[in-house]
Amino acid sequence: MIVSRVFGRLCAIMVAASPLLSVTATAQTPSGPVETLKPGDFLWEPEIAPNGPVTIVISTATQRAYVYRNGVPIAVSTVSTGRAGHETPIGVFTILQKAVTHHSNRYNNAAMPFMQRLTWDGIALHAGPLPGYAASHGCIRLPSGFAERLYAITARGATVVITDEAAVPEIAPTADPLVAPEDRHAAPEDYAWNPERSPTGPISLLVSGRDRRLVVLRNGREIGSARVLIDAPILATRAYVLQAIDPAGPHWLGLPLPGAPDPAAGETVDPDRSGSHIPAAFRAILLGVLQPGTTMLVTRDTLASSGTGQRLRVFDTQR
Repeated sequence: MIVSRVFGRLCAIMVAASPLLSVTATAQTPSGPVETLKPGDFLWEPEIAPNGPVTIVISTATQRAYVYRNGVPIAVSTVSTGRAGHETPIGVFTILQKAVTHHSNRYNNAAMPFMQRLTWDGIALHAGPLPGYAASHGCIRLPSGFAERLYAITARGATVVITDEAAVPEIAPTADPLVAPEDRHAAPEDYAWNPERSPTGPISLLVSGRDRRLVVLRNGREIGSARVLIDAPILATRAYVLQAIDPAGPHWLGLPLPGAPDPAAGETVDPDRSGSHIPAAFRAILLGVLQPGTTMLVTRDTLASSGTGQRLRVFDTQR
């Protein structure tokens, strides 16, 4: 039985804090507080995780936004995504630009308060009307109060996952995707590290199975890269969020993506069959800059066509 443990905890804490909430949401309780939010409603409990990097998950199927900080869920909101003919793209993005006051360059100078840009062709998070269904030109509309609060805790470079899955997102433990349990061959030594390109801000990692390359992004800019040896072919795109780092090393949580196996169902990469090896010196550098809440995308595709820098679209699958 798959139970939404993370959001169960969030809703349980919210129940204790508010007499208006009385049900813990799980994959088996579709009538919980998350599912029964009315258009324009949201739940906001930032004290559950007061600090750390923010990750946002948008479900076009349920018209919901889920907010994690330090890998812990702190908020959920109703949204309105793109209508037929103007569908919101599915994939993984970074926040490229932010503006409290912004107007659309494409749609009659329409107001886009608390805008957080995801693509340079017009897709963004912003405050707007929520009729209870997908109605935008592709952007993700948020309740005004939620948009303002979210804007205050995000930074450029933060990760936004847009999925068409209807299940409540669940994060489950997984093996460290950056190291295999047995080093069956020598790790590569080629790497580059240029943190001066973007000195501060949240870190994101991308691993390309086809390129055999790991790229480190900060604020959407490439600040490092390394050659990677991978023990087995990467057959599906996977996303991870860093839960903690201790003397044993980093502890990652698997984040479900569209079409990917549910990590809670035990379908994560088998650490005895698949793992990656990066230069020891580069791994030491990463351990010095990673923070809980850091996101990592592992994809079988090449990164060459996407490019890097300010205009980077981290991962985008149009359907």
